[in-house]
Amino acid sequence: MTTPTRILAPEGLAPGTGYSHVVWGTGRFVAISGQCALDDKGNVVGEGDPRAQADQIFENLRRCLAAAGATFEDVVKLTYFVTDIAHLPVIREARDTVIAPDQLPASSAVQVSALFRPELLVEIEAFAVIDPTVEHA
Repeated sequence: MTTPTRILAPEGLAPGTGYSHVVWGTGRFVAISGQCALDDKGNVVGEGDPRAQADQIFENLRRCLAAAGATFEDVVKLTYFVTDIAHLPVIREARDTVIAPDQLPASSAVQVSALFRPELLVEIEAFAVIDPTVEHA
């Protein structure tokens, strides 16, 4: 696969804050289910703390990507589901620890009334495109 092409702002669009408007690549498509702040035993990490939850989610996403032979460099789209849109700045801070500013994926953020457990504040799903010859772990 070639490195994904990222267009921060196509002609006629204002640049987004912390995302690319368009991302594409050639290769094997990887879809990662929405991840929440759960540890390997299913316990909530960071109850009441959106940054701690985001850190755990990005670690869970890293593990899912690795299982498919991918890294955050291969991510072309993130979707954030948050119970309070005011949490986005700290979620972006957590994202910025794993995704370089020149590799920002396309993104959507949606405020929801609740997630599947009341103590969860954030869920993030990811799509990636990787070299089709890469064997998964």
